[in-house]
Amino acid sequence: MDELFAGRGIDIPAVLEHLKRVAAECGLPFGMRNKTFNSRKAQELGKWAEGQDAGEAFHMAVYKAYFVDGLNIATPDILAEIAGSVGLDPDKALKVIDKHSYAAHVDDDWQRAREFGVTAVPTSIYQKQALVGFQAYASYRQLIVETR
Repeated sequence: MDELFAGRGIDIPAVLEHLKRVAAECGLPFGMRNKTFNSRKAQELGKWAEGQDAGEAFHMAVYKAYFVDGLNIATPDILAEIAGSVGLDPDKALKVIDKHSYAAHVDDDWQRAREFGVTAVPTSIYQKQALVGFQAYASYRQLIVETR
């Protein structure tokens, strides 16, 4: 990540410490990491998993793989293994990834995100107000109270 964010004035250790603190507040595990991976294939497979009634389980498993275990979620075999861990067929998962079967769905999501002005993940929008980044529960509560 040092190489990726070089020259941008980003204090990576501080950002990671913030993420770890917020994850703890939310009761989520979080491992310290030094690499980032492209999530596009995971997003496409997530759309497929949602259609198989396994979306939430898959997304949580991908979260753990990426943010806790530091796995490369751009790797088809790792994604197929994650799919299998939540009861989905790993061979079908590999076909979905290979054929980009859900690419248009993810493209649509990205287009909607651009229309809403989303520039970072996660972003939560309520009543035209946004919370950007990994936020504590209190921030969501404040957003809702202030926008009523």
